[in-house]
Amino acid sequence: MATMKGSSPAPKGFDWTGLVWLFVFFWYFSGITQLLIQLTGITGFAGFRQAFVMSGIWLAPMLLFPNKTRIMAAVIGVVLWACSMASLGYFFIYQQEFSQSVIFIMFESNISEAGEYMTQYFAWWIVLAFIAHTAFAIFLWTRLRPVYMPRGRAWVVSTALLVAIIGYPLAKQMARHDDAASGLEAFESRIEPAVPWQMLVAYHRYTQQLDSMQSMLTSSSNIPPLKNLKDQQAGLPTTLVLVIGESTNRGRMHLYGYPRQTTPNLDAMKDQLQVFNNVITPRPYTIEALQQVLTFADEENPDLYLKTPSIVSVMKQAGYKTFWITNQQTMTKRNTMLTTFSEQADEQVYLNNNRNQNARQYDGDVLEPFAKALTDAAPRKLIVVHLLGTHMSYQYRYPQDYEKFTGRDGVPAAIDDSKLELYNSYDNAVLYNDFVVSSLIKSYSKADPNGFLLYLSDHGEDVYDSAGHNTLGRNEAKPTIPMYTVPFIAYASPKWRQTHDWNFDSIHDRPYTSSNLVHTWAQLAGLSFDELDSTKSLVSLDFKARPRLIGDPYAQKGLSDFAVMEKVAKQPQATPEVASQ
Repeated sequence: MATMKGSSPAPKGFDWTGLVWLFVFFWYFSGITQLLIQLTGITGFAGFRQAFVMSGIWLAPMLLFPNKTRIMAAVIGVVLWACSMASLGYFFIYQQEFSQSVIFIMFESNISEAGEYMTQYFAWWIVLAFIAHTAFAIFLWTRLRPVYMPRGRAWVVSTALLVAIIGYPLAKQMARHDDAASGLEAFESRIEPAVPWQMLVAYHRYTQQLDSMQSMLTSSSNIPPLKNLKDQQAGLPTTLVLVIGESTNRGRMHLYGYPRQTTPNLDAMKDQLQVFNNVITPRPYTIEALQQVLTFADEENPDLYLKTPSIVSVMKQAGYKTFWITNQQTMTKRNTMLTTFSEQADEQVYLNNNRNQNARQYDGDVLEPFAKALTDAAPRKLIVVHLLGTHMSYQYRYPQDYEKFTGRDGVPAAIDDSKLELYNSYDNAVLYNDFVVSSLIKSYSKADPNGFLLYLSDHGEDVYDSAGHNTLGRNEAKPTIPMYTVPFIAYASPKWRQTHDWNFDSIHDRPYTSSNLVHTWAQLAGLSFDELDSTKSLVSLDFKARPRLIGDPYAQKGLSDFAVMEKVAKQPQATPEVASQ
């Protein structure tokens, strides 16, 4: 009987075993790393699931051209193998998931840096692991055999596979979003865990972010400098530090009266600190908050971050060498602004290259580069340290040694058992954050600088704290007090205290919003310029209390006075729904 070219008569029974071997071969290159990630608890299940699903697309050409199965599988396999080696090697070294952030660093590195990297992390066991990984891939390839089915049925099945795995999800994301670009981006995030899409998506986003950052950096470089800037510290060696926390509600810090011992290290040095008790953030999201916190923008003038210098630029104008050390992701669309702020500094250290925030990336990693920056020869330095803090998912924010809170001691009775694990993990994250912040202060103090260190969080977090104990996370549309209440702590070195008035005990309770930080920072640093408004400085004799506005400044009637929410929350008859408005 004659057969069609590229096909063969179908056997009496369909070769399911052969199909399984084909799938396992293609899944292996994505699945082995995702399996290791699962077994080590580094991140969630979504990546493993998506890698499993995406591996099915390679079955389509195998079914359409069964006579070329071994050749096509070898060609595709080599590409998948090369991509998997990169992600697997990165996992071996960092115990993190490969992401577009890593692509950014790869393309920004030169040959010398790459050589130093290889020398530093070379280990024979990694070579052996690569050999074993490759050998098992070859073994799987030797098990492959053609899987035949009638030509028409092969086209139907292959088309169905591609539609189910690519076509339908892509169409679904396009329909969910207002524009094609957003839909495509959402689809890219879906397929990113699988190779080779991991590399292709990462490179695509790398080029996008490079274009966006260059545009924003060009715009920021055209912002005019401050007028008539004067510096009381001019000519004096000075080291100033700004530590930016993440998602930390001061209401869960023992330093601020929380019953659990979540801040033992800061408690121990309390007499050396200026602890401000009534500071809030203008918005409960990192990017939106820092657009105001780090610039002259505020809730009534939210676009000023595009037209005025950032704190980094201000300090550079004053003659400081600037450093930016971050444990935040930097190469994601949401974090382009963070990268732009960081790129304004003279030197940057990027520590977090995970694909998503739900990964074990500990803030203790900032301590070594911070100590190195302190020893830099520049006589005048600004060091910005951006922590991952207590960002959700909380269990990824601290090592096992800091899992102190596991039971119900100190937990409100209204917190039922289904919420207990999250409630405790947040407190454990606050405990580890205490270690990191206090270690930064100790390291700074040991360097015996002339200057001060200021720590605040970008925003807070509600972890079943507000009325009703049902709110988790942040939602600007349904605000609660814990989303906005942030720690605001300052430490001055002995040298600085000798020449500056550093007794702020009488003003610790001043109502203040971090959207006016630039004015406080400038006054603390001894800077003056025409744009400075001393009535917006927390430490000024000219300070003027004003409504602390929160909300979306771009929405109609999007702003409200934080004091009103506080007043409602204190009413005995307030319901959870009312109290969160």
